[in-house]
Amino acid sequence: MKNLSDIGVIKEILSRHGFNFSKSLGQNFLINPSVCPRMAEECGADGNTGVIEIGPGIGVLTAELAKVAGKVVSVELDSKLLPVLEETIGDFDNVKIINGDVLKIDLHRLVAEEFPGMKVVVCANLPYYITSPIIMYLLESRLPVESITVMVQKEAAQRLCAQVGSRQSGAVTVAVNYYAEAEKLFDVSRGSFMPAPNVDSAVIRLTVRKEPPVSVSDEAGFFRMVRASFGQRRKTAPNSISAGMGIEKSRVAAALEEIGYPLTVRAESLNMDELAELFEAIKRQL
Repeated sequence: MKNLSDIGVIKEILSRHGFNFSKSLGQNFLINPSVCPRMAEECGADGNTGVIEIGPGIGVLTAELAKVAGKVVSVELDSKLLPVLEETIGDFDNVKIINGDVLKIDLHRLVAEEFPGMKVVVCANLPYYITSPIIMYLLESRLPVESITVMVQKEAAQRLCAQVGSRQSGAVTVAVNYYAEAEKLFDVSRGSFMPAPNVDSAVIRLTVRKEPPVSVSDEAGFFRMVRASFGQRRKTAPNSISAGMGIEKSRVAAALEEIGYPLTVRAESLNMDELAELFEAIKRQL
């Protein structure tokens, strides 16, 4: 098998196939030989595990996953990479490449058809520009997966793994914590990629919850309130929620008074239980 951590080997393969990097697709290929084996280990795959990989690139992580997992299905958007992948990972008989957009694929059907009777995990080096949409799509789809182990921009990792109610948290922090337990595993320097991005990265693992940590009567409404709360972070909860949800400020204020919170509170300072309590109180005021 070719050494896919050798820059010279990678350049030769890509040149031979006439491949050029696409900035619009956020293509930065891993060349650090220690990162992908560790990701494959941390995702918890074994011989009875099916792995969904998103954006395999030239197949560095794919190869490591194929060594430990029962089967790997990699979804690649860029059709120009298909002949490259055929050369780099074509020797693995437990890898399948799907050319498509992961946000448009029926992943429930994919899991049912490709991984019958297997536990399923997601492991991927995600493009920075579409990190949050992919993660939320995977979580909101409620796929039968045990965990999602992904490499993301370091700043995004800090936000995704922050404690709800802390200064680093945002709307996506609340959403991720609703569906999964998030933890940062390790950092990855920008020099681990070709071409090198302008930021460092980190690998995180989202262990999917069997049940949400809070019970809300309307999930869609709850997340509308959360997005409104963080849409104008410097404003107090009555102002931000009123503006973001189109609700009279007096009703939000009444909800806060009902549950004993000061009108000066900022929703971003509330933990998950408190946000759920506030949402239910606002619903009672409508």
